[in-house]
Amino acid sequence: MAKWTAFPHDNASYTYDTATLKKKWARLHAGDAEPLPKDEKVLAAWALHHAGEFQKASEAGMKCGGAGITVANKAQAIYANYLEMSEKTRLALFLEVAERAKAQAEAEPKNANAWYLMAYALGRYSQGISVAKALAQGLGSKVKGALETAIKLAPKHADAHIALGAFHAEVIDKVGGLLGRTQGASKDTGLAMYRAALKLNPGSAIAMIEYANGLVMLEGDKKMKEATKLYEDAAASEPLDAMERLDVEMAKAELED
Repeated sequence: MAKWTAFPHDNASYTYDTATLKKKWARLHAGDAEPLPKDEKVLAAWALHHAGEFQKASEAGMKCGGAGITVANKAQAIYANYLEMSEKTRLALFLEVAERAKAQAEAEPKNANAWYLMAYALGRYSQGISVAKALAQGLGSKVKGALETAIKLAPKHADAHIALGAFHAEVIDKVGGLLGRTQGASKDTGLAMYRAALKLNPGSAIAMIEYANGLVMLEGDKKMKEATKLYEDAAASEPLDAMERLDVEMAKAELED
């Protein structure tokens, strides 16, 4: 495996020992509702993920198998989304995650994060190749179906609500409301999903960022003021791990543009 780009910030505040990670688990996983792993090796892989050691986390998770596949997939998906510079490599990493998560969902149909990470990876891949092209390939219904399954299995999965909101917003933004309906996309459902995500995980920078993006896509410039306020709140939030830090930095960069 080629060497991945390193996390570009100081990670001292995000390096947790096992005891601290267990204490902070509920807060760190308010987004993905992942249960605390019983296997200490899987927990160690999660510690690497939270510290921004994404490649090591992915490799450690793969070695563990089972629940380790979830951390392997999450670390790879987050790395691909935020840090991979080559678009070709990025898309390949997302497809790899989607395939692994699909196999995991088939083996463990009640594993909410298997469904969520398959949808997340396919959704980001779709954005990379163009939403219209992805819809033509039938990826839209796969993303929507997997996210709805994740929410059914884990109703408090804030990140799945965010991603489902983004599905509705992206489809309507790219193909319009009328064509969007044929893909099962609805403005009201999209906005409701974003609001639900923020209710489930109020301090989430990524929930604020995605809701801001969705508001502009679905409601246009009249919501620009509200969207900017969401970005400001996201930029001011206190990150507890490397992934949250990347979200906060993204919000800051957006405000500077």
